[in-house]
Amino acid sequence: MTNQNIFQERRKRFLDLLGGNAAIIPAANMVTHHADCDFAFRQDSDFWYLTGFDEPDAVALFLPYRPEGEQYVLFVLPKEPSIEVWNGFRWGVEGALNTFAVDIAHSLDQFSQLLGPYLEGAEGISFRIGRHLKIETIVLNTWAEKLDIAPRKGSAPYALIPPCLFLHNLRLRKDSWEVQRMREAARITSKAHELARHITRPGMREKEVQAAIENYFLQNGARGAAYGSIVASGDNACILHYTSNNSVMKDGDLLLIDAGCSLDDYYNGDVTRTFPINGRFTSEQRALYDIVLSAQKTAIENVVAGNDTENVHLSAVRVLIEGLIELALLKGSVDEILETGSYTHLYMHRTGHWLGLDVHDVGAYRLGDYQVSLEPGMILTVEPGIYISDRLSIPEGQPVIDERWKGIGIRIEDDVLVTNSSPDVLSDEALKSAKEMER
Repeated sequence: MTNQNIFQERRKRFLDLLGGNAAIIPAANMVTHHADCDFAFRQDSDFWYLTGFDEPDAVALFLPYRPEGEQYVLFVLPKEPSIEVWNGFRWGVEGALNTFAVDIAHSLDQFSQLLGPYLEGAEGISFRIGRHLKIETIVLNTWAEKLDIAPRKGSAPYALIPPCLFLHNLRLRKDSWEVQRMREAARITSKAHELARHITRPGMREKEVQAAIENYFLQNGARGAAYGSIVASGDNACILHYTSNNSVMKDGDLLLIDAGCSLDDYYNGDVTRTFPINGRFTSEQRALYDIVLSAQKTAIENVVAGNDTENVHLSAVRVLIEGLIELALLKGSVDEILETGSYTHLYMHRTGHWLGLDVHDVGAYRLGDYQVSLEPGMILTVEPGIYISDRLSIPEGQPVIDERWKGIGIRIEDDVLVTNSSPDVLSDEALKSAKEMER
């Protein structure tokens, strides 16, 4: 179990940011898969970040206006042996108090009764509308009652504010312990990609490679896959979120694998590699691969403090466009193509995203008209690609694509930490040079 001091420090920073506002952060619920069977439980990331408590249906209160020793209150499911024999261990109220550095703990069935008293003295309520409907009803009814009596009492929590305003800025900047965990997630993920490349042969099914990757995750201490693994051969690689993984891999095609592990504490890796199934690039595949790799290396060089994700993206796009012009797959000037977006039938996504407890992690990319500057501790993916198929129409003025290029999809993705010096590629144990992709 994660050291509780880490969560205590996070709570302290969160409480300081709340000012006079109370925060209500619910845990995730169990989600029905079918009939009376549930999906495997996955904790809400905001709740986990502040509590380290990995059970469903709990609710955490953060009350900075109350005295020390009363500022962190946790409502949990009670101990019930008759339920635990079916669904597993629960910490209960005493376990929460004794193990998770909680100031006050209650059984969840007391939440509606006790929420009102705990909100006495709050200037506002920080709660996310639209995600926890059962808890939301209680919160809104309690808030309405407070507003109704405000003329007589002279005070009430007048504002309802989403906690992301306070919390997601904290989550965006990883501390040294989080960086260590992200490095481990990237290491396991990278090793799984290396395994996949070594076992892949023509005639195998994509699912066989998926099974090997995800088995490696489990064997090496991860909770499992961080998201639906993409194992896409041939033209399937031109479907960005392809997860069927049921095709037979053909001699002469490329295999694109976008897969990452999630650790027990929910930190994630997210890596993509593309390589020839038979161990040798065709000339067309190699030409496109070299462009994507060059674009990725250029973008990674731009992951430095003071830059921003827009510039990282544009640095990659420029290299992609230059290379595609050289291959006669685009025509015009780089600036003109960039301005009109007439490259997006070949490259249609952004070059990266924040990475952390969520694979597409929280945190703003821009604030109004201004891009958010990269700072040490931020972690993002860098993942340019080229996808050539007939799925999207060719923009006016751009060349018709010769058949020899079609069905080639390439993406190369790494997890990169912003530091005070050069970019730190956490996933560098997954090889990626063209020579290393061949055998």
